[in-house]
Amino acid sequence: MCDQLRYDYLSCYGHRSLQTPNIDSLAEHGVTFTNAYCQAPLCAPSRASFYSGRYMTSHGVMGNNDATRLDEKMMSDYLGPLGYRTAVVGKTHNFKDLATMEELGIDMESKLAKTAKTGGFEPYEHHEGLYPDPLLPKNQGYTDYLRNLGYGADNPWDRCANSGVDKTGNLHTGWLLRNSKYPAAIDEAHSETAFCTQRAMDFIDESAQGPWCLHLSYIKPHWPLIAPAPYHNLYGHEDLQPVLRSDLEREHTHPVYRAFMRQEYSRAYCREDVRELVVPVYMGLIKQIDDHLGRLFDFMRARNLFENTMVVFTADHGDYLGDHWLAEKDLFHDMSAKLPLIVFNPRAKADSTRGSQCTALAESIDILPSFIDFAGGEFCNERLEGRSLLPWLQHGDVGDWREFTISETDYADRGARALLGLEPYQCRGIMVRSSRWKYISYQEFRPQLFNMMDDPEELIDLGGDPAYQNICSEMKELIFQWRDSLKSRTGMTYAEVKKQGPGKDEENGIFIGRW
Repeated sequence: MCDQLRYDYLSCYGHRSLQTPNIDSLAEHGVTFTNAYCQAPLCAPSRASFYSGRYMTSHGVMGNNDATRLDEKMMSDYLGPLGYRTAVVGKTHNFKDLATMEELGIDMESKLAKTAKTGGFEPYEHHEGLYPDPLLPKNQGYTDYLRNLGYGADNPWDRCANSGVDKTGNLHTGWLLRNSKYPAAIDEAHSETAFCTQRAMDFIDESAQGPWCLHLSYIKPHWPLIAPAPYHNLYGHEDLQPVLRSDLEREHTHPVYRAFMRQEYSRAYCREDVRELVVPVYMGLIKQIDDHLGRLFDFMRARNLFENTMVVFTADHGDYLGDHWLAEKDLFHDMSAKLPLIVFNPRAKADSTRGSQCTALAESIDILPSFIDFAGGEFCNERLEGRSLLPWLQHGDVGDWREFTISETDYADRGARALLGLEPYQCRGIMVRSSRWKYISYQEFRPQLFNMMDDPEELIDLGGDPAYQNICSEMKELIFQWRDSLKSRTGMTYAEVKKQGPGKDEENGIFIGRW
């Protein structure tokens, strides 16, 4: 998984732009899902959906600082009993409430407590990739690695890996976009992407004797947007795709959309000089990931691992990068909520679909059921809300599939809430995407509606047009259907629920209403 990776910078829509031969090679041997969506376009809620196989409403992680419930089952809880060592190298942005665990008397040195900080994964090399001075922990693996190499700063993550250096040797903080033009003050071989790739290979070698699941979670291309040489200037403004936005969007703007337009990051990326400087660096960081995936894939081929290893390439969300007068994520245009998703299944059953594209609506919550299916486990009916993608890889067609996909947002802790004068519980948004329509329901405000066939660039918002109110009503009804399908009961298994009823009561000597 990569952090905030734009789908269109992989497909490039025919432009001379980013070249990703190793990702392309994976696609040639797997299936590319061209209509995959995250369940939340914000980091922590999105990742909680990946790890739990459940929608944001079900797992309850609404914002980046929300803890996952203690009783929520995560990927390792499903794969561990099947014999899989399940670990992370890189970022998870997911945690459980350690204070509550202490109150319950849980041993804080136990495996349960240690994995509670990392989305349930064994923290083989936990690297959140966000370590300015106030957040830098002691004994942080990557930072200690840099110090051992002779990078002498108190905080080499900040001063070296994420600061630029000019020709005279002066450092420039990566927290300012204007400094993205400088190469990172670190050798490329020592960068975060290179380090995580090496640690992934270390894990694979160490786990050779048993089945394993590795979540290799690259931090880049996340801010600070600084790239090591030569990736800092591989691309220039001439390689950029045209920015996707229209004046009409600013003239007739939805209130929530307008509030996000007013954020400082959005205003910055609306400037052409900013885009022409920063977006090529973003592209360079993606190219660096592709190169290191090539390094990883060569390592796997040398060990014949592609004969029995399922590989999934995806991201937690996208990034606007100036499209629609926005930056960051949060909202539901395709550049934010749509995901790159390539799935490679090594088994012969998948040979007939290799190199194909699947246009079915896929969701991030489908990844965990796919892993369980591949590992030979049973589907957890009472919890999992996604579906295995393996039938698409094995048959190329699945008759009974979802007709719409859902993504959610809660901007209570974002800057837009204050501009709109809302209370925290008034900030929910839900996207429903069908084959033709994308409908977005907001609390307190009118909906948005886009015709994805006639207007795939999502430039014309039909949500306030009286002529489309019937369509809005039909799409809103899909939200009610979806809510009815959520799996809120987690205290009793599916099989146990089916056994309940009068017969079960009478077995226990309980007779209700008998004359």
